Amino acid sequence: MMKRVLITGANSYIGVSFEQYAKDHYADDLRIDTVDMIDGSWREKDFSSFDIVFHVAGLAHADVGKVDEATKNKYYAINTYLAIETAKKAKEEGVKQFVFMSSAIIYGDSAGLGKTKRITCDTEPMPSNFYGDSKWRADKGIRELENEQFMVTVLRPPMIYGKGSKGNYPVLASMAKKLPFFPDVPNERSMLYIENLCEFLCQVMIGERRGIYWPQNAEYSKTSELVRQIARVSKHRMFVSKAFNWLVFLATLIPGKTKGMADKAFGNFSYDQSMSEYDFDYQIVSLIQSIERTEG
Repeated sequence: MMKRVLITGANSYIGVSFEQYAKDHYADDLRIDTVDMIDGSWREKDFSSFDIVFHVAGLAHADVGKVDEATKNKYYAINTYLAIETAKKAKEEGVKQFVFMSSAIIYGDSAGLGKTKRITCDTEPMPSNFYGDSKWRADKGIRELENEQFMVTVLRPPMIYGKGSKGNYPVLASMAKKLPFFPDVPNERSMLYIENLCEFLCQVMIGERRGIYWPQNAEYSKTSELVRQIARVSKHRMFVSKAFNWLVFLATLIPGKTKGMADKAFGNFSYDQSMSEYDFDYQIVSLIQSIERTEG
């Protein structure tokens, strides 16, 4: 039976990508509509005709180093209180399923160079900054609304990337297309390609699945190998070698933003693969294929 889905948050990367993917692959199963959350007029929209609300509105990519209280309050207003208010409205108006995009940021920062950080289902969220805390509070608050009639589906994805994405991936891709050399530091990170995420979303909506989920690519990524592959697809000659690793080590000795950037790029942050395996297939695009589609 056709399900009607309302995306709360217009023009977001995830929302726009999901809407197009669903139209291309699941047009007989999902009918998508979108509402803008910026001016408050969404409060007048009737949610009762929708089976599913997919909440993607939020603020991300915060520079947590030097932020005033007004900016922090804005993150809580949008990431926490707006999300919970939207879920309450959906519940009150008879929506069957609420799908919320939480984030891996609720588990804190990456482990430093040479240290391991592997998240399991039993890992307790410990946000390290206001951005992570704003997502974690929404994550908890929305799940508290669940009952037999109101399904809550929470996704806690790692870094999402793909053609047109924002955040850390395009920064890394820019370096991969310009730098003549790059350090070969061993590390392990979970990532999620946008098409794999969209397939996952379609499956949990069509299958009416509730609970907490940790979708990720089938393979972990290594920063140096990621850069190598981006350079290859972009036909840029780059020399990747351990001979340059001392530069990364030096960067980790400089406190503040420099160390933070080094840890984010070359540190470790991964989900145990077993927590991302479900009884449906969503890891449809491999890591190499995803880079080729993103950079091609």
